[in-house]
Amino acid sequence: PLLSSSSSSSSSSPFFSSSLCWLVAASLPRLLFFLLSFLFSFSLLLQSSGGGIKKVRRRLSVVSDNALIEGLESLSTDDGSASGGSGGFISAYSGISKKGYAPYNPRKKNQDRLIMAEDEATGALMMSVFDGHGEAGHLVSQQFKDKYAAAVFNSSEYKSGGEGINAALAKYFLTVEADVLKDNSIDTEFSGTTAVATVITMDKTLYCANCGDSRIMLGELDDSGKIVAKEVSIDNKPDDPKEKARIIKSGGRVFAVEYDDGVDGPARVWLKHMDIPGLAMSRSLGDTVAHSAGVISEAEVYTVPLTSKTKTLIIGSDGLWEFISNQEALDLIAKCPRNDPAVAVEILAKESNKRWMREEQVVDDTTIAVAYFNITD
Repeated sequence: PLLSSSSSSSSSSPFFSSSLCWLVAASLPRLLFFLLSFLFSFSLLLQSSGGGIKKVRRRLSVVSDNALIEGLESLSTDDGSASGGSGGFISAYSGISKKGYAPYNPRKKNQDRLIMAEDEATGALMMSVFDGHGEAGHLVSQQFKDKYAAAVFNSSEYKSGGEGINAALAKYFLTVEADVLKDNSIDTEFSGTTAVATVITMDKTLYCANCGDSRIMLGELDDSGKIVAKEVSIDNKPDDPKEKARIIKSGGRVFAVEYDDGVDGPARVWLKHMDIPGLAMSRSLGDTVAHSAGVISEAEVYTVPLTSKTKTLIIGSDGLWEFISNQEALDLIAKCPRNDPAVAVEILAKESNKRWMREEQVVDDTTIAVAYFNITD
């Protein structure tokens, strides 16, 4: 009788009815997303010859079979504007961001974001890549695209110069992240972004902050005349001994999923008593569930003097670096015209797409920017 009375009372309330309808309507898109994702993944699992279930090697939740990778965001400068912003030693730079394609989600958004911005006051150049992940990853990375450059350039730390620039790069990862976490319209339980940001100053110094597994590297001329890779940022991976120790101390676990071909997937972060969230990096922005298992938002910073031997810069999301090493990236663009880095960017984008399809039959969102230097000591 109590249940009947309660049910009758609730159903007769217009407020309750409208609230319930609103709740169901608001939940439908998410439920549909997860249902379609599950059905797609389940169909992949049923590929053994005997009809039984087997594990299929998967690095991503977003897949693509489109060689052109629909949708791009392209930013480029000619020699004049690049020279005007960087004292003349950056001859040209160009960048592009391309999205993957999910067959169960044809309206999928590119979750990567790219910033290439010049500080009018100092002439410094910022190049930053934010690689969003999770259902709301594009919303997280967009917040950084909208706010990050202005926050850094206007900060007292940045204006103090020197290592103050690195302090600003790292600090405003945290500041913008705090804004995202306070935004109730963005669910960050299982969504976030990685971030790598660099500022190149007119005194020919590169400052860099990295949180996650996007990456920046340089190409330097060796004594034989070949451009060789010089590592700048180091990927924050869960199986790095220092990172793994912190995660375990915080109550998390680190392990890779073993697949039927005998190859483990990437090491991932998991809660102590539940196999979630499976984050494949040890540092990120957002990702509140993963942060409860030892993932952190603090960036690692780097300072690199640029010399006459410094010829090339490549910055990219892990869509580029998953199957292409630093040296391979330089070798792929070795013969590209140095006055038109867009050619190099397109070559790297096409090659990374090809390798994703060959290795995994999926393609990650991919963001790439290339800069060429002409420095005289």
